[in-house]
Amino acid sequence: MKSKNNEISFENEKEAKILLEESRKRIDEIDNELFDLISERTALASDIVFSKEYLGMPIYDENREKIVHDKIRSWARENDLDVDIIDQIVDMLTILSKNEQKKILRRNVDGQY
Repeated sequence: MKSKNNEISFENEKEAKILLEESRKRIDEIDNELFDLISERTALASDIVFSKEYLGMPIYDENREKIVHDKIRSWARENDLDVDIIDQIVDMLTILSKNEQKKILRRNVDGQY
């Protein structure tokens, strides 16, 4: 296997299959790490919502979301990633967090938390 100008050329089919399997294995590992991080990020919702509740802040913080989106868009451009797709991923993460915060508040209000 040879690498030239970010392109890979193979000596034979076996090399291509090995690289494919190694790459897929690493993607599976990265997916597991990502899911662990998403779970950890979502778990912080209780800290955030109780702090916001005490401070009299709403769940939706437009300024904070703008800061996060601006930062991630800049990062995506610097890393030559599709800014719109990265922005959608961040949208989904913030929706997940806000939904978890709402769920925690409902449990707290209903006396079940």
